[in-house]
Amino acid sequence: MSEGQYRDPFEGRLSAALRDAGDGFDADRAALTAGGRERGRRARLRRRAGVLGGAAGIALVGVGGALLLPHGGDSAEPQQTSVAAPPSGTAASPAPTASYSGDDLLEELGKLLPKGKVSGGEASGTVPGMPPNAHLVFDDGRGAAAVGISFDRVEPGSQSVRDMTTCPDKDLVAYDACSTSRLSDGSMLMIYQGYEYPDRRVDTKWWSAELVTARGQHVSLSEWNAPAEKDAAITRAQPPLSPAQLKKVVTAEVWRRVVDAIPEDPKKAAREKAAASEAPGAAVGGGPEASGAAIGKTLVSLLPDGVDVVSRGEQETGYAYVVLDDGKGRSLVQINVQPDMRDVADQLYGSAETRPDGTLVTTSQGPGEKGGAGVVMWTADTMRPGGLRVVVSAFNTGAQHEDATRDAPALTMEQLEKIALSPEWDRLR
Repeated sequence: MSEGQYRDPFEGRLSAALRDAGDGFDADRAALTAGGRERGRRARLRRRAGVLGGAAGIALVGVGGALLLPHGGDSAEPQQTSVAAPPSGTAASPAPTASYSGDDLLEELGKLLPKGKVSGGEASGTVPGMPPNAHLVFDDGRGAAAVGISFDRVEPGSQSVRDMTTCPDKDLVAYDACSTSRLSDGSMLMIYQGYEYPDRRVDTKWWSAELVTARGQHVSLSEWNAPAEKDAAITRAQPPLSPAQLKKVVTAEVWRRVVDAIPEDPKKAAREKAAASEAPGAAVGGGPEASGAAIGKTLVSLLPDGVDVVSRGEQETGYAYVVLDDGKGRSLVQINVQPDMRDVADQLYGSAETRPDGTLVTTSQGPGEKGGAGVVMWTADTMRPGGLRVVVSAFNTGAQHEDATRDAPALTMEQLEKIALSPEWDRLR
């Protein structure tokens, strides 16, 4: 089985979106770099919760989707507040009343930081074609640290708002703390304390605050315990701003005025209108995706006797997981169900077995790639003749980023194949 066999079909959707976002503007390289960093951080946090596992490339589940925990998983995280649409009549993008240069943003950010030295600033103001952002290095006497902030508008009450303000699932993402709250003015605020590298190969800490107001003003603030997010020596034990200070900086009134000053982007509006006209849950290969809740319920019904489900969760569509315990330690099992993936069948199933009914089946057993010591990943990947793809993976740990807790996953390869090939998945179409 070649590594290319598992090329992720969802990456094409992401790449196309990035190409669209880059069309039609010409900005200086420093501003492009800073803006790309800020957008990439937000996207990375969402994707971390949904990548099904390393080189197997099963599915980039987390693009535009937050993981939900409706079944009382054993996480000790604070209660999450649901993200509701704002009252009718609120405006997401009022007419700009001012403009801000990159220097303005650096000055305002510097004024909000505690006492210390600021250096290395680069920023882009409220110019057409690119979200404003600012990036600098701050030293309060305890070590230099990178700090960045960016701004955008989002649709109030939309899926993207839920993505931005929902804490990742601790069964899937390693982090120290995260909380989501609704402020008195109706804004949603998420404070996240995690790591730049999900596999912890370097202990660079990444803390962030995501604010989305009831009018759709989005402010994203990030900080690290190093003078750069990557490829820089750690200079301090913690990033400089505490969670309370992150909240104070990200909720400053000036940032809402910055968002209001962002010029309208006709291309973005056209893309959003086109996306809104598509059916909810539309998949890259065509046809609606099954709900995560239905996938999770079906997965549980197909589990063999003798295993207990100790926690579970799902994405809104396409993905679910369970953590099992058969008395020998915890074992993560996760599943992705994708409609009509025939257009990428050659990439995914180049050397797969073809069953008499035309179903393609390939299996793999290899090491995990999320940093946990001794972790193995066993996978059964199947595609029906009509293109329905069902992929099931099991691990010998309850979380990919944690060390192995047992010699092998709780499910055998034969059991994984049986689950993936069950006719129950056809009923979700």
